Parts: sequence; structure tokens; C-alpha cells
Amino acid sequence: MKTTNMNARDAEFIHEVEERSGQQVVRCYQCGNCTAGCPYNFAYDIPVNRIMRLVQTGQKEVVLDSKSLWLCGSCQSCTTRCPNNIDVARIMDVLRHMARETGHASERNIKLFADTFLESVEKHGRVYEAGLMASYVAQTGKFLNDLDLAPAVLTKGKLSLKPHPVHKREAVEEIFLRFREKSKQ
Repeated sequence: MKTTNMNARDAEFIHEVEERSGQQVVRCYQCGNCTAGCPYNFAYDIPVNRIMRLVQTGQKEVVLDSKSLWLCGSCQSCTTRCPNNIDVARIMDVLRHMARETGHASERNIKLFADTFLESVEKHGRVYEAGLMASYVAQTGKFLNDLDLAPAVLTKGKLSLKPHPVHKREAVEEIFLRFREKSKQ
């Protein structure tokens, strides 16, 4: 069992999570409803209610190193079940962003998929599925994963071999540019 040093409280971390999420983590009283309703809890290394408690106690490194942040499906089940109206899913999103910014991405392939997805949207104005798959497979080296699905997907026309034309694609590029400009500030 892994122990946590509760004396290593990072108050700045708590403040940053609250500010970025717009939520007061102190309102969580550990009822466990978020964890009970989470469909991904079976795969988590740290259940949602424990993540909330670790945030309350300022355990930045433990939280940001958690695999749970990357496995969260953002289904909002935790948020809808919270009796204190805490947007727990929003907090999980913020923690995932903080983990990414500080190099704590514990699930490399999930981060890689998200990055590849966003690159595709930026380049094509929307996701180009075949390009996304090719780029992701090339970067992970998992060439045979889901290869058996290709014939069914291609014959049903579910996967276009060319990107779909997008009206005002440049507007999407501008969104990414504005985001990068804002991130520098």
C-alpha cells in the first residue's frame, strides 16, 4: 500500500485547481457518490473521491501522477451524482490539463491520441479519421491493433480515405492560434 505524506500540503495547488475549475474542493465531504457512479472506476488507480480528498490536502504530485486522470471519460456521472453540486468532471479536466502542462502524463498513448486528434482538427478543420489512425499507429508502433476492423469499416463507408471539405477551415486554425497566443500570456 502506498502512503501519502499529508504534511507535504501544497496550498498553491489547491488554489490553482479551484481557480481554474471554478469549484470549491473544500465542499466535498467524501460521500463517495462520484466513485459509486463512475463507469471507469474499475480501471482507476485512485478512485474519484480519493482524488478529491488528495486535492483538498494539496497532494499535487500524487494527483498529477495518477492514471485515473487519463482514464476519465468525462461522462459527467460524478458531477450529476454530487450532492454538493461540485462539477467533479470539470475538476478532473483541469487536473488532466495541469498534468499535461507539467509533464505528468502517466498514460502516454491516451495523451498521444488526444494530441493527434487535435492536430487533425487544426489541419483539416475537423477530424480526418484515416489520417488520425495512420498518424497514431505510426507514433505508437501498434500496426496490427484493430486491423481486423478495417475491412468492415471501409466497406460500410465509415472511413473516408480523403479528408472531408470544411467550410471556413481557416476559422478553426484561428481558434488554435488564439489559444496558443493566450497560453503564452
